[in-house]
Amino acid sequence: MAQDKVKSTLEEPTRQQLLEAAGAVFAEHGFRAATIRQICQRAGANVAAVNYHFDGKAGLYAEVLRYAHHCAEERHPTGVALDKSLTPERELELFVHAFLQRLFDEGRTAWLGKLMSREMVEPTTVLDSVVEEQIKPNSQRLQHLLRRLLGARPSVERVRLCEMSVVSQCLFYHHCRPVISRLFPGFDFSTAALRRLAAHITQFSLAGLRRAKKERV
Repeated sequence: MAQDKVKSTLEEPTRQQLLEAAGAVFAEHGFRAATIRQICQRAGANVAAVNYHFDGKAGLYAEVLRYAHHCAEERHPTGVALDKSLTPERELELFVHAFLQRLFDEGRTAWLGKLMSREMVEPTTVLDSVVEEQIKPNSQRLQHLLRRLLGARPSVERVRLCEMSVVSQCLFYHHCRPVISRLFPGFDFSTAALRRLAAHITQFSLAGLRRAKKERV
């Protein structure tokens, strides 16, 4: 038992280095174009290490996405339900702000946004598990919040449409950043600017939600 524990401790740095290196390589080249050799060279590991730790390239890619989402949740949690004093309007703003921070994160796992952008264009078999394990819980969290804001038992379709409207505003600034930068040179994506952007998206969304609430659909 003691020997197994020592072995596990010695192996952990290599596994972590592979995750970090693979995240950067997959974000740059995409899953299909990235090679195990590129990843191992960046990680300073033997090419056999990928099979040993992750059972191949696909297993490594799946673990990279899980790891990136885990880090994002730790750094920018979207769940704010622990503070019972918050209004649903304030909760929505905090949710939006956390989502924007994840998209524009410049920390160690900043490649999460790029990885997910590539998944939208060239989805892999890993996307199913990512949606189920990572995206769906946040979707349910946002839907619950939107039901509180809409009131009067809104239809499932109305809640889903409102959810996609909120999320799409956030994604626009990330996916279309190259166009935005050319249309509006100097457009600010700094930390302080993201807070202001979150407030704008929230205010815009709340106006739409108030209209939807009146329609009672």
